[in-house]
Formats: sequence, C-alpha cells, structure tokens
Amino acid sequence: MLPELDKMLQQKGIRPTAMRLLVLDYLLQQTAAVSLNNLESYFLRSDRITLYRTLKTFEEKGLVHHIEDGSGSVKYALCPDDCTTQEHHDLHVHFFCNQCRETFCLPKSHIPEIALPSQFKTEEVNLVVKGTCGSCSSK
Repeated sequence: MLPELDKMLQQKGIRPTAMRLLVLDYLLQQTAAVSLNNLESYFLRSDRITLYRTLKTFEEKGLVHHIEDGSGSVKYALCPDDCTTQEHHDLHVHFFCNQCRETFCLPKSHIPEIALPSQFKTEEVNLVVKGTCGSCSSK
C-alpha cells in the first residue's frame, strides 16, 4: 500500500513524508469528511500544526477539498482525480447529518448552475443539505 500512497502524492506534486503518507492513508479509509480535530484524535502524538499544514498542502495541490458545513469546524475530503493545483472539480453537494454530525460528499449530486448578474463573479460554491443519513435513519 505504501508505494501506492507514495505515487498518489507524487502525482499531485507533493513530497511524500511519513506524516503525509499516514494522513493520506487515514483519509482513504474514511467514508465521511474529517476535521482537524478528527485527525488530532486519531494521531494522538502528532503536532496540530503539522496536521494542519498537511491538510493545507493537500488542498493546495488538489488532493483534498474543504467543506464548511455549518458545524463550526471545517472538514476535509479527498478530491476527484481531476482536481489540480489551479482548479478543484469538486462542485458537488455535501450532506450533513444532524444526528451523527458527519458530513458526506455526494459526488453524483451536482450543484446546479446559478445565474448571477453580469457584474458578479463566482469564486466558490458550497451546497450543504442537512438531514439524517442512512445509518442514523435506520436506527
């Protein structure tokens, strides 16, 4: 698995370090977006600043995108393969579960194009649907 992780980082122009490999491996195992606090809880002996810088590097290089779901904590999820340093292609809906408080990417649910007045320029679009996820609703 390590050579695959190493290759994923190198393809995005990210120098593989032990922490970056560990964080990437952790992100690949998740079904929901993660916050910096999630990472801190998982990597108990790691420095918060190092984890934050790892996430920011991943975001700058198009490996992850951030999600502001209204919970007060920014969350991060892996990007599609075609995201780059210059442009993220993660314009999809996110779902925030009010019960378990997890945020999920819904890549097959695209954000509709919004017609703005000509003098307005879109820089970022974020659509979060809130409700109950499948796991919580089946309990």
